[in-house]
Amino acid sequence: MIDDSINYDYIIRYLRDLLPKREGLPYELEQFAKEYGVPISQPETMKFLEVLICLGRVKTVLEVGCAIGYSAINFCLAGAEKVDTVELSPDAARVARKNFETAGLSHRITLFEGDAKEILPTLTGAYDMIFMDAAKAQYQEFFPHCMRLLKKGGLLVSDNVLYKGMTATDELVERRKITIVKRLRGYLTMLSEHEELETSVLPLGDGVALSYKKI
Repeated sequence: MIDDSINYDYIIRYLRDLLPKREGLPYELEQFAKEYGVPISQPETMKFLEVLICLGRVKTVLEVGCAIGYSAINFCLAGAEKVDTVELSPDAARVARKNFETAGLSHRITLFEGDAKEILPTLTGAYDMIFMDAAKAQYQEFFPHCMRLLKKGGLLVSDNVLYKGMTATDELVERRKITIVKRLRGYLTMLSEHEELETSVLPLGDGVALSYKKI
């Protein structure tokens, strides 16, 4: 697991010590991600998402950025009845499908393999929650499709929006990350000013934007 949490180390340690220890396949996937450098949601972010689902209103989820299937599996374990997820990498998609089968969740999780820019326009479902966790520079491009697919009263959760703190201050911006940071700043401004959304940006994990679709 790649750890990009923006919080102080002592806060991260404390928050994670409060979390129940994962067991079985979710634990194995965390260890796999850590060993092979696979980007998955930070533990405290994952717990936050699970609590949103446990509130009882989130039954259908669209995930943009599946990786090895860690989040999709945990969404189902938290109570989501149906998860659709998109993954660009054929290798990651192959591993994810195997993990879904191992978890006994293949009937509840549908994986769309390919570029989200091409797949999202073809989707017609209506989702209670959309989890954005793919290429950060493309969040704005994905956004119109997510708004079309998100139910009124639904939640749009965008991960890694503070991007190792670089989104918040030029002092941390790396030269090769300038374009991503500029686009993330534009994305957060758009979310915050959008008339159909109520948005809160949280310093959780690598930064999470929680948007409620009110119209």
